Amino acid sequence: MAGEHPQPPEVLWAPSDERIAASALREYLDWLEDREGREFRDHDALWAWSVADLDRSWTSIVDYYEIGLSRPWAQVRTTEAMPRTRWFPGAQLNWAREALRHGRDDQQALVCVREGDGPTRHVTYTELRRSVGALAGWLRRAGVRPGDRVAAYLPNTEHAVIGVLATAAVGAVWVCCAPDFGPDGTVSRLSQLTPRVLIATDGYHWNGRTVDRSDVVESLRENLTGLTHVVSVPYAFGRPVPPDTVSWDEAIATDAALDFEPVEFSHPLWVLFTSGTTGRPKGLVHGHGGITLEGSKWAGLYCGLRNGERIFACTTTGWALWNMQLGALLRGASMVLYEGSPGHPAGAVWAAAADTSTEVMLLGAAVVTATAKTGVSPRATHDLSRLRHLMVSGSALPPAGYHRVYQHVSPDLRIDSTSGGTDISGSFVGSNEYAVVRAGRIGGPLAGVDCAAWDPDGSPVIDEVGELVVTAPMPSMPVMLWDDPDHTRYIGAYFDCWPGVWRHGDWTTMHSDGSVTIHGRSDSTLNRQGVRLGSSDFYDLLDTMPEIAEALVVGVDRPESDYWLGLFVVTTPGHTLDEALRERIVCALRTRLTPRHVPDDIVAAPAVPHTLNGKKLEVPIKNMLSGMPLAQAVTMASVDDPDAVAWYAEFAAHRFGAHPR
Repeated sequence: MAGEHPQPPEVLWAPSDERIAASALREYLDWLEDREGREFRDHDALWAWSVADLDRSWTSIVDYYEIGLSRPWAQVRTTEAMPRTRWFPGAQLNWAREALRHGRDDQQALVCVREGDGPTRHVTYTELRRSVGALAGWLRRAGVRPGDRVAAYLPNTEHAVIGVLATAAVGAVWVCCAPDFGPDGTVSRLSQLTPRVLIATDGYHWNGRTVDRSDVVESLRENLTGLTHVVSVPYAFGRPVPPDTVSWDEAIATDAALDFEPVEFSHPLWVLFTSGTTGRPKGLVHGHGGITLEGSKWAGLYCGLRNGERIFACTTTGWALWNMQLGALLRGASMVLYEGSPGHPAGAVWAAAADTSTEVMLLGAAVVTATAKTGVSPRATHDLSRLRHLMVSGSALPPAGYHRVYQHVSPDLRIDSTSGGTDISGSFVGSNEYAVVRAGRIGGPLAGVDCAAWDPDGSPVIDEVGELVVTAPMPSMPVMLWDDPDHTRYIGAYFDCWPGVWRHGDWTTMHSDGSVTIHGRSDSTLNRQGVRLGSSDFYDLLDTMPEIAEALVVGVDRPESDYWLGLFVVTTPGHTLDEALRERIVCALRTRLTPRHVPDDIVAAPAVPHTLNGKKLEVPIKNMLSGMPLAQAVTMASVDDPDAVAWYAEFAAHRFGAHPR
């Protein structure tokens, strides 16, 4: 890719020998050396072995974490190609049992924090187990059976954690939308599963406001066919519970034995939805066994969590990070649940991490960037000495973000830019305890992930841009897509290019030193004069300019005209996109990247629209600029700023004569 340098960026941080020796990863490697009768000097050795002997590497996770797989099972996985591969056929387990059997009774399982001066609530493992048993008992009395669906409309609070664990204990299927989803987006997702039970809140907190969602709950009650019970969680407004619903307190009032339904390894655990910005959201079905294995590996080897430690994931229940953080329970660790805006007040998310003595933190890259724009220096005002590991997801952390973290958060911190997400409820690539930190680089593939960069001919490439592919199955890949019995949509989404090979849809570079760069979505490719350009290259550079709050770059092949590369710029307060700023942008792109990166137009925009999970709408905006009507290009219920989307539609109409509506 143009703009790549032959030499890797400088090392910003390296682990000490003492840190490596004391790590949870090294403890596992020592055990693995005894088990396998061979040396595992570092993570590179682990990864090479794990993809060469995929079956034995995953059974090592089962054995090391003593995961309760019932026997008999005759094979680790079936011989069918992806997506029909099945793991541990014949084995049974229950994810909720695995998640609740490690924490000490008096240990805090959940620390519930609200933005601003909201009260902090603590839930011990004893209290969590009691509440899960009580709610599971109520669900069974309500007629919920294995395979039935329980839907939720909840913020990032203890109610959601108790709900998913109780649903799993029964063997039912969990599906949840965050209350920042409006009625259309929520109904379009939850109605696909025809749930029997709905657990819903009356509102949520954001930026100092209490947002009323009673209208959405009413819409769900009217539109979810087959619904037999509604559990009301009067969390935000404290309204009286409607007479035809059950209160949360009533649903968990009666103690019940904590019984876990044994289910088949691939039995559906939950359904996660894709962003749904360009059509009906796809429901990704993950199984009990795959999530147990992936969650144990991720939380144990890569978060390094041990019994009694804490992880703080700044997320909503509508993002896969929420599901990933539940892996902490598999290690007997605690979860910090933060409800509200990470920036209210400025730097609030860092204050919460300090107040809760968090060891591992998981943030979207946008949160790190947004904090920097406020001028807040968390290190100057808070004690973050316990924080050892910062994981960053959602999008690539710009190089400037690394420097800001080391300057303003902690100079001794493992920054772990990771990439994976909703599709696998986990990560493909990330850091590890042996990896150094370089700005803009990801440490490498994770154990058990046989990934590569492929060129258009399907050949692997090193130090060149290619499609991110996974060539061997992973246990946490979706068991299926919801309402897709013959895998037609599943194959079309991931296996349409190379049968039996997962194409993730990201441009990536696998560097010769083992590190990885993610350049952006391949379906939003920028192709100038036959050279592919990564949108992240633009954003990394523009992020360093204080006049620019955010930017969006889009490339469009116009019919019967040249390729058009447009850069939309949102300025920070007090600045405007005048000729002087335009010249600075052009000069920076030309000299620090290449002349090909200079856009045809630099346009002042009021905002950059995102999915509700915070990802820029590059593809829908590109489609509108290419002539697609707004109604076909974007599902408004799945975006954070419909007015901004409408502005881009109007721009497309005036600039290219595209359909504004």
